[in-house]
Amino acid sequence: MFNISTFKPLALAALISVGLFAQSGAAKAAGTETLTVAGGCFWCVESDFESVRGVKEAVSGFAGGKTANPTYKQVTKGGTGHYEAVQIRFDPTVVSRETLLNMFFRSIDPTDAGGQFCDRGESYRSAIFAANNTQKAAAQKAKTEAQTALGQKVVTPVLGASTFYPADDYHQDYYKSSDRLAVTSVGLGVKKSVAYKRYRKGCGRDARVKQLWGADAPFVN
Repeated sequence: MFNISTFKPLALAALISVGLFAQSGAAKAAGTETLTVAGGCFWCVESDFESVRGVKEAVSGFAGGKTANPTYKQVTKGGTGHYEAVQIRFDPTVVSRETLLNMFFRSIDPTDAGGQFCDRGESYRSAIFAANNTQKAAAQKAKTEAQTALGQKVVTPVLGASTFYPADDYHQDYYKSSDRLAVTSVGLGVKKSVAYKRYRKGCGRDARVKQLWGADAPFVN
């Protein structure tokens, strides 16, 4: 026979366990921070920052525009106002926002207002989308330091928070995908990872970053 006096303690214990699990999850989420940046091709920015210790995840997407839920085709065609952007989720006890912001400026050409490297147009402009005043202050400081270090005017803007729209699955982790592409501008039947490397080299990204930043470029060998 079912004994309700036994059920009540068990139910209470279950509720306590659920509550502790929820608190643990909230604490884990609270232990991370997110930076949203635009540095030209989002495949490249994602690839760079996912290699950084303390970065949990980098997601390719779009920010800064007015069109809700834009597609890649819409953004690259122009007119939506969106940038190709990346959300970087990181553990600030392992890597600081200041370090990531300094790395960001040294991984792009912050003197170019018309795009990045071979990619031209509004969707390929560089920017930082500050989520709050703390991030804004850190981004402004990093920008000033980058300008001083470079000895040239840095035109990458520090903008306010913007709705971030993740790109579709096709664009996520492109740089390490083994999926094969039938036809691309860099070959036939090649893996995405191979196409990515050929694109990145052909676009001159690393060559230009190395020219600008030399040994201070964090992602260039």
